[in-house]
Amino acid sequence: MKTLKLIASSALLAGASAVFAHEGPAHPSAAALAVQQPWGVAGAAQDAQRTIVLQMTDDMRFAPSHFTVRQGETVRLRVENRGQLMHEIVLGTPASLDEHAAMMLKHPGMEHAAPHMAHVAPGATGDLVWRFNRVGSFDFACLIAGHFQAGMRGTFTVTP
Repeated sequence: MKTLKLIASSALLAGASAVFAHEGPAHPSAAALAVQQPWGVAGAAQDAQRTIVLQMTDDMRFAPSHFTVRQGETVRLRVENRGQLMHEIVLGTPASLDEHAAMMLKHPGMEHAAPHMAHVAPGATGDLVWRFNRVGSFDFACLIAGHFQAGMRGTFTVTP
């Protein structure tokens, strides 16, 4: 019975991933990388001007929880998962992150990938390269079900 439930759940998630993966395909195409977001656009690794290291822990926190970049700067966000749980970082606006977090609560196994997010296994490191070409104050968060609600979020400022 457990095997049947596992197979049924897997089939539902596989089928649902195309519907609920509103962020795009599991492996974004080069065209998807250039989509302008309110908080910037995907950058190329070779254009990164500096690296900011963000640590994620199982106490549902990022360290640091705030960073500042200059408009037009391309930055490599190196995300280190220092915990025993899967974590992710997703850049966005408060509204976009709230909406995505609600979807993740409804569909906790939902596969999703986009250039403005990185999923990082326990003990691993991931990179996200982003060109911050829009001035403003924005957010980042771990949207895995329950993590966002426990306060796993931070802010970043893009200055002129």
